[in-house]
Amino acid sequence: MPDQIQIEVVYALPMRQTTLTLKINTGSSVEDAIRESGILARHPEIDLAVNKVGLFGRAVALSTRLERPTRIEIYRPLLADPKEIRRQRAEKAKLQSLK
Repeated sequence: MPDQIQIEVVYALPMRQTTLTLKINTGSSVEDAIRESGILARHPEIDLAVNKVGLFGRAVALSTRLERPTRIEIYRPLLADPKEIRRQRAEKAKLQSLK
């Protein structure tokens, strides 16, 4: 029997977070772990072709192999480009300072 590791799969929405804990075989991929966790059934809006994933805040590929206990995070797409938001904020501040 292959060694198993305990992992968490996490997906956060603005008002709530889902955290699932499970044991998987050492060497399983991030994608295998996500699918096995059942989180895709709970959150059908997750599309692994679109949503990025990471381990403790560091982006990784779905094919990344898991060798030790970890936390898999599924990220939501950004609603706005951070650079564009900063540009708009700076422009607004500039206009207000001219008044």
